[in-house]
Amino acid sequence: MIAGEKIGFTVVEYGNSRKIEACENEYRNLMVLINDQVYPEGFGECGGQGRCATCMVRIEGGDVSLLSERHRNEESTLGKKGACSANVRLSCQILINSLLNGATVYIEE
Repeated sequence: MIAGEKIGFTVVEYGNSRKIEACENEYRNLMVLINDQVYPEGFGECGGQGRCATCMVRIEGGDVSLLSERHRNEESTLGKKGACSANVRLSCQILINSLLNGATVYIEE
């Protein structure tokens, strides 16, 4: 992907969907982008350290490798929340890149 090219995906919160466009690496991670553009209450309370799981999202579509790239303590944090589905991730561990293109990101409650 050429730097500066737009990435398009959808974020769904409480049944409301919002189309998002961002440039690759425009934000530090998906959690920061969601906080900046969607404003969900209580989202990402630990600030992106992968400890609280308040930024948990379910991802459908996009590039399959997006779901296989687990980072740091993500697996144990998700396990404590009972999130064992392969398409559930911590948004603080997802980079803004072409893997997100075309995906639908559901904010988990």
